[in-house]
Amino acid sequence: MGNSFKTLTVWVMFAVLLLQQAPVLIRATDPDPLQDFCVADLNSEVTVNGHPCKPASAAGDEFLFSSRTSSGGDVNANPNGSNVTKLDVARWPGVNTLGVSMNRIDFAPDGTNPPHVHPRASEIGVVLCGELLVGIIGSLDSGNRLYSRVVRAGETFVIPRGLMHFQFNVGKTEATMIVSFNSQNPGIVFVPLTLFGSNPPIPTPVLVKALRVDAGVVELLKSKFTGGY
Repeated sequence: MGNSFKTLTVWVMFAVLLLQQAPVLIRATDPDPLQDFCVADLNSEVTVNGHPCKPASAAGDEFLFSSRTSSGGDVNANPNGSNVTKLDVARWPGVNTLGVSMNRIDFAPDGTNPPHVHPRASEIGVVLCGELLVGIIGSLDSGNRLYSRVVRAGETFVIPRGLMHFQFNVGKTEATMIVSFNSQNPGIVFVPLTLFGSNPPIPTPVLVKALRVDAGVVELLKSKFTGGY
């Protein structure tokens, strides 16, 4: 009885210590920077989890500013009817190690930002003009529920890291939104492109079984995504 009590006590103490350290163990954002600025050297051959820093003398003085999102791209350049102007570390080296980045997305009427996931970041957005249907799908833990609302100019939304989501222009005019991420490189996984346009392709029998459709349907969908978006 005494030994069992001692063993139980040890396990309880271990559990308490583990819970106390949990915020550190499950940390999900980019690492904290160790200096004021670390302007990314995008041409470096050194491989790290991110980008190495340029020497301060070579960084210039414009790395904290960008006009990239001041205008959008052609919303009719692809079948989605939308255009993404990225402002991640590859386009704005000044955000290297800071754990932040942004995108501007412009939509034609009926344009969409297809269902996708950001594997490395949560997202917060504001609609600048127009009306966008924003949808977020919870995991199986939350019943695979769809959370959705029409978000109008000046209104905001938040999308937890790793959850599938989409935006669709339900208005009669073009719409624009700005989104920001808690990662310098949030990544993106477009669900349709991932399933039907991977390289090499996912074997058709796998998709037939997973989607519960005929092989002809799978092959048709694959043909729509050859070459990407």
